[in-house]
Amino acid sequence: MAIPHSRWILPGAVIAGMAAALIHLGWEYSHGGIQRHHLLNDASLPAISNAWGLLVLPLLGVLAGWEVTRRTRTHARASWPAVAGFVGALAAGIALSVAFVTHGEPAATQVMLGVLVASVLFPAYRAEYLFGFVIGMTPVFGSILPTLVACVPMLISTVSRLVLWRLVQYTLRRSTAAVAVRRG
Repeated sequence: MAIPHSRWILPGAVIAGMAAALIHLGWEYSHGGIQRHHLLNDASLPAISNAWGLLVLPLLGVLAGWEVTRRTRTHARASWPAVAGFVGALAAGIALSVAFVTHGEPAATQVMLGVLVASVLFPAYRAEYLFGFVIGMTPVFGSILPTLVACVPMLISTVSRLVLWRLVQYTLRRSTAAVAVRRG
C-alpha cells in the first residue's frame, strides 16, 4: 500500500544532499578555497578534497531516500520514525561539530560517547541516521570524514540491534518456555 507523500522523500533527500554540498563548498570557495584533509591528519599521507561532497552527500541522500521510501510502502507510518532518526542524528552531528570548533574536546568526547550509547538503543545502522549525522558534520569536517566516523556507530548498532538484541529475545523466549513447561 503506497502512501501519497512517499513520492517526495527520495527527491527531497537528494536535493537536501546536493544543497548541503553546494552551500558548504560555496562558502569554502569564497573563504579561501576548498579545503583538503590529510588522512589521519598526517601531511605525508594523501589529502582528500571536500569537493567529494558533491558526490557523497547526494549519494547518501539517494540511499536514505530510497530506503525510507521502501519502508513507507510497506508501513504507512514509517516516515515519522525516519524523520526523527534523521533529526536526532543531525543534532548529534551538529553538537559534535560545535564541540570540536569551540575546542571543547571533553564535550566532543561526551557527545561521541553519547552517539555510541545511542547506537546500541536506536537503529543507527539505517541510512537516514548516516545522512543526518554527515550533514550535521559537513560544515566543519567536509563529508568524507564524517562518513568514515559514522561507520563505527553504525557497526555497533548493527551488531547490537541485529545480533545481540535478537539473541537476548531468543534466550528470553526459551527460558520462559522452559519455565512454562516445568509449571505445566
